[in-house]
Amino acid sequence: MSPRNQHIDQLDLQIRSLPQSPGVYQYFDDQNRIIYVGKAKDLKKRVASYFNKEKSASGKLRVLVSKIARIEFMVVDTELDALLLENNLIKKYQPRYNILLKDDKTFPWICVKNEPFPRIFSTRNLITDGSEYFGPYASGKMMHTILDLVRQLYPIRSCKLQLNKHNIAAGKFTVCLDYHIGKCLGPCVGKQSEEEYLESIQEIRNIIKGDIVSVISNLKGKMMVYAKELKFEKAQLLKERIDILTSYRSKSLVVNPKIHNVDVFSFILEQESAFVNFLKIINGAIVQTHTIELKKRLDETNVQLLEMAMAELYSRFGSNSIEIILPFKIELSFPNSKITIPQKGDKKQLLDLSMRNARFYQLERQKRKDLVDPNRHSKRILQQLQEDLRMDVLPEHIECFDNSNLQGDYPVAAMVMFKNAKPYKKGYRHYNIKTVEGPDDFHSMEEVVYRRYKRLLDEKEHLPQLIVVDGGKGQLSASVRSLEKLDLRGKITIIGIAKKLEEIYFPDDSLPLYINKKSESLKLIQQLRDEAHRFGITHHRNKRDKGTLKTELTEIKGIGTQTANHLLREFGSVTKIKKQDKDSISTVIGQAKARIIFEYFQKKA
Repeated sequence: MSPRNQHIDQLDLQIRSLPQSPGVYQYFDDQNRIIYVGKAKDLKKRVASYFNKEKSASGKLRVLVSKIARIEFMVVDTELDALLLENNLIKKYQPRYNILLKDDKTFPWICVKNEPFPRIFSTRNLITDGSEYFGPYASGKMMHTILDLVRQLYPIRSCKLQLNKHNIAAGKFTVCLDYHIGKCLGPCVGKQSEEEYLESIQEIRNIIKGDIVSVISNLKGKMMVYAKELKFEKAQLLKERIDILTSYRSKSLVVNPKIHNVDVFSFILEQESAFVNFLKIINGAIVQTHTIELKKRLDETNVQLLEMAMAELYSRFGSNSIEIILPFKIELSFPNSKITIPQKGDKKQLLDLSMRNARFYQLERQKRKDLVDPNRHSKRILQQLQEDLRMDVLPEHIECFDNSNLQGDYPVAAMVMFKNAKPYKKGYRHYNIKTVEGPDDFHSMEEVVYRRYKRLLDEKEHLPQLIVVDGGKGQLSASVRSLEKLDLRGKITIIGIAKKLEEIYFPDDSLPLYINKKSESLKLIQQLRDEAHRFGITHHRNKRDKGTLKTELTEIKGIGTQTANHLLREFGSVTKIKKQDKDSISTVIGQAKARIIFEYFQKKA
């Protein structure tokens, strides 16, 4: 294969493993230079479109695609966030194939003015006077939606009066129209205290940041206090605010512009690999992102791995940041940088975003490996299961048994087959219990296991490497007796799984095995058990609905399907109907039909 074809295959592998999430993609050339930055609602679909339409595309696009050597991406919450990130990256790197973007002033911000009784308004100019700015908003419509919500919920002033204590006390102001129509509570004439006003401003800050939950919780607490004090009008006003907030959710990622020159590192550990994502924040905007993977060589700690990743990333990109945001403490110190481990707020939001990108990178790498070897994921699970169950062979072929009966009527069993850790539905089997009377799970299991493997031996079919029995020691012992009769004990691994604590039992071992609840091997065993149960219940339901009515009740002359249904709904099963006296049955279907059924079962007895 030519180097060009190999290169195309590598890009195709990258594209197929991209997430179907909003985000920004970056194309690099063979000199590791960013040549194009783009945004997408669906990263996988958008990037693939460049290569799908390459032949019919313009000359410039074909040249761009021919120069792509590597693809990187970053996921965000919404398409609007992707637009903002694309804007920042294009301005920083000025890729050759991107159009020239306008200045940041094209995007509006929400300002909480630094003044007594602060005003809240939109602006495109950031002034360093201590005011707070939230944004920028790629959509003016979204920003105005938030401002409209704020004004609907909170009566705050819109005037530009200098509302200091001296001016208010001197009586320099009079109320305006906003006061008379309920859009302002009149702080200019002392009708609203500054403390009460600032409480509203704090709740507005939380709404703008998207922290609706804490605002609702606070309002509910106040509402209950007003209700206890019999201030029902005030309580009703708060209830209306809660209803409005409940129906609204702020979905845009809003970063505080005061977060300036900050580096963010997140960390994920999976078995022997660590994934570290790096974000560079300038003036509240993400301008750089990169994720790397480290392989453990010795028994390195998480702190050591994170420090090695930081050293590698700083050697690549360099940094003069004044603050470093980390998920946990490290031993290294950075003389010119403050280290922060945030627990809440905007910085924690950035750390969470970095963590999501590390997770996406991890999943992308795993997808790529699985695309190269489709059975890689299954093999990993089966190898873990082999290790957990101390098996000598890889359990590529597994069979699982489950019994199903309703108070003794029409007992059935089901067997499901998994090959390479996936359901193999052609191998599923239903069994009607033939030799056991009544609800006897142990002997039913013994019968079914014997019938299954007697037939496989007679037909010289392949035997499974692992048998799973739904149940504890009783069902397992019954199954082992069948294997002994067939001289298969010790030749096939067999286990039982008890439902309460998900205990795994082995033959002749009184102590159960407990597999880690998060283990993929336990999840596979649970999937086998649940699939066998589902398959068995379906068969039992069909048999009960069709077989029971036809052979037991509707065979009685004078008794129809509707009458049989009434009786089964009332008593639950044919067995229970047989035990009833004539008077009990007559209360359901009348004396005449009750006599027919009662006499029929009396004769059969």
